[in-house]
Amino acid sequence: MFAQGSPSVGLDSALINPGLLLAVETAVIATLLLLLYIYRRRTYILWWMWGWFVLSAASIISAEHLRSDKLDAMAFGMAQFLRILAGLLFVIATDAYRQTPRLRQFYGVLLLPVAIWFTLAPAALGPVAVFAPGFLLVAGSMASAGVAHLLLARQSRLLGAALVGAILIGFAGVNAWIATLSAIPGGESLMVTMVMFLLAALGMQLMTFEDMTFELRRTNRRLEAAQSDLRQAVITDVLTGTRNRRFFDEVIGREMQRHRRYQAPLSIVFIDIDRFKMINDTLGHETGDGVLREVASFLMRHIREADYVFRWGGDEFLVLISCGEQEAVRRGRELQDAFVRSPHLADLPPGVALSIGCVEVPTDATDIMPFIQIADERMYEDKKRRR
Repeated sequence: MFAQGSPSVGLDSALINPGLLLAVETAVIATLLLLLYIYRRRTYILWWMWGWFVLSAASIISAEHLRSDKLDAMAFGMAQFLRILAGLLFVIATDAYRQTPRLRQFYGVLLLPVAIWFTLAPAALGPVAVFAPGFLLVAGSMASAGVAHLLLARQSRLLGAALVGAILIGFAGVNAWIATLSAIPGGESLMVTMVMFLLAALGMQLMTFEDMTFELRRTNRRLEAAQSDLRQAVITDVLTGTRNRRFFDEVIGREMQRHRRYQAPLSIVFIDIDRFKMINDTLGHETGDGVLREVASFLMRHIREADYVFRWGGDEFLVLISCGEQEAVRRGRELQDAFVRSPHLADLPPGVALSIGCVEVPTDATDIMPFIQIADERMYEDKKRRR
């Protein structure tokens, strides 16, 4: 934002051209963003980078006196246009954060006359032709970039975007103030600009870090969801949606330990589908699979969430239920009666019913399998009795 003739700034007793100093700072920021892009590979970083390179080019163009006043004036106008362009590149960066920005041909058509005016008008009319209009347009483009970053911060909760937005709006304010002056202020304005640029660069680094952190969190959530889905697939019977024997092996030790420690009642209800083999043999496996799914759905609707329903194998289901044997028998009879009254029974082959055997697990039991065998035998007794 410094034109020819700007006073030099004393730094360590050496005279440094302020335009070149600003050019070096913005070029370093752009280079750091390039390195960040190589690591991060996000498009919005590239647009930031081009914006800073354009600002660096603007500072270089206006840093030194050329051979004539007209060339100096044209260089000043070109620098003004490049600063306007840098603000627009920062606006595009916010669009690139959400999606691939759409660059339309008419954008170039609109910028072309502005570029021509800022390049040629100063040669004919002098720097005054682009002084106030230039700084006002720079203020407008930087303010637009600042607002775009603040809106992005509001949507994405990125602190870095909010910092960048605030600094760009502050920089727009500085340019609007300069537009009211008759000449560009000296070293104090340079220091303010350099500090603002450093803070904007810090905000961009912070926003990139936050974006990476949020992406890692999203990836972790997806991995956790995938692991949960995989676990559900491993412990769930594919055909019926009930738990399988693998899950039974996982939970039975914990349930037996709780049973012993807290003297909590535990019973086994063994369930078999009547006439299932005949259905498979005469009507086919597809019909048999439909019967299995309907029975499993019925059991899961009528068994408490605190209890477990397992497909034990074939047409057999096992229920771990937290109650004594007498209560388990009562609930088993209720299941049989409810199944007979189920409106879905009409969609099943004739004669489909449930045979049930129940047994309570003693608190001093160390092995569950003998009691499953007892429940299985009682189920067969129930099947013979009901026949």
